[in-house]
Amino acid sequence: MSHYAIAQRWFEAFNRHKPDELLSLYHDQAKHYSPKLKLKHPATDGLIAGKEALRNWWEEAFQNIPTLTYHPNFILCDGNRVFMEYIRKAVGDADMVVGELLVIENGLIVESKVYHG
Repeated sequence: MSHYAIAQRWFEAFNRHKPDELLSLYHDQAKHYSPKLKLKHPATDGLIAGKEALRNWWEEAFQNIPTLTYHPNFILCDGNRVFMEYIRKAVGDADMVVGELLVIENGLIVESKVYHG
């Protein structure tokens, strides 16, 4: 599967709130950094690793924000990296522009890092 296709499947799974589909795109020991993670769980310093931690993070988000969706503006692929810019939407919240970098090795996401204000 191309890196672009992985990014497209990522958005589809996220917007359907399907953690298992999201996790199928990740390496077992994948690392994820997010400023929101740092804010909500300061002990993590914004970094989690492994599928179980990712599952817990997404399930918490989907439970707390049932209308949460991401709408891609663009997806750029370069080597083993994919940069995605998207609009975070949730009823009652202002739209937020988000950037996310995915590092892909052997067809799986091994690292992701979220950027926003």
